[in-house]
Amino acid sequence: MVAFSPDVFAAFLAEDDDQPVVMLNLLRFAPDGGRARYDTYLGMARPILARFGAGIVLGGEGLAVLTTGTERGWDAVVLVRYPTRAAFKAMVDDPEYQRAFAVGQSAIADIVLQPLRPSDALS
Repeated sequence: MVAFSPDVFAAFLAEDDDQPVVMLNLLRFAPDGGRARYDTYLGMARPILARFGAGIVLGGEGLAVLTTGTERGWDAVVLVRYPTRAAFKAMVDDPEYQRAFAVGQSAIADIVLQPLRPSDALS
């Protein structure tokens, strides 16, 4: 189930809103056709993202993990850039996005949604 952590989400939205934010989406698809449903979700979500000034920066299919450890790989990774945190919140609250989100939820077996602050020092 895809759900926001209420306290962490509230703290994220309370911080300064003058910088873009990039969301790292680590995705593991549901085994019963999740990948196909995620494609449907993307088709619904792309125009909504654009309406809020957001867009997919990078999407990629996961390959084998190259490092040792216990972590399994992810089926896909998607980076989405939002102009502000407020734009992200407005999109999440949008009724049309809520309908698309229901399709996306049905596609996902596991997800990590990690906001990133762009950093010139790391690029």
